[in-house]
Amino acid sequence: MSIFNSIKDKILGKPTPAPAAPAKPAAAPVMSGTAAAAIAAGKAAAAAQPVQAPRPAAQPVDVAAVLDAAAKAKGIKLNWRESIVDLLRTIDLDSSLAARKELAAELKYSGTHPDGSAEKNIWLHKEVMKALAANGGKVPSGMGK
Repeated sequence: MSIFNSIKDKILGKPTPAPAAPAKPAAAPVMSGTAAAAIAAGKAAAAAQPVQAPRPAAQPVDVAAVLDAAAKAKGIKLNWRESIVDLLRTIDLDSSLAARKELAAELKYSGTHPDGSAEKNIWLHKEVMKALAANGGKVPSGMGK
């Protein structure tokens, strides 16, 4: 699993799979008389049942609330709002240089700043916030733009 998908799952939650379509019933044996009429009447009644309306789209996840709660639960001061390292630590993900380098590759970093530089870490943080916003997260004002 990619590092960004791990971030997304930890903050936004894992997507719930769509319900499976009901299986087609096996072909009914040939019947005659009242049994066939009863089955046909049952099928007609089932077809007359109202179709359930689709569920409304999920509300955006408040990224700040999730991360603030996670940081508070840790009992140490973590500046996830500005630091990609602290953001990763807040959600119990690897914040090492190697992990951040892999995350930068996933997010298509094309700059010239060296790995581990403040500029690259700032870019990473901003891109993670943009990607969270694009995937249903409500990020704090000014982040993800």
